[in-house]
Amino acid sequence: MFLHMGNDVVVPLSEVIGVIDLTEKPSQLNQEFLKTAEEEGFVVQLSETPVSIIICAKYVYLSPISAKTLYRRATGIY
Repeated sequence: MFLHMGNDVVVPLSEVIGVIDLTEKPSQLNQEFLKTAEEEGFVVQLSETPVSIIICAKYVYLSPISAKTLYRRATGIY
């Protein structure tokens, strides 16, 4: 099964490690994680204003799709 994350990007669901909601202010730990991932070149920005972070095996995606919608897509619960 695959997960569509926006902007024509699809990854195998087996590569998804976690999804973080950015609708509220990110925690200090999440900010540090993103900063490190950007410095290492692992961040793929899919939108100017991301609302979620998808952590995958190879990359970290900043997605315009909400964490709730991504969860629904991944689990098939609508």
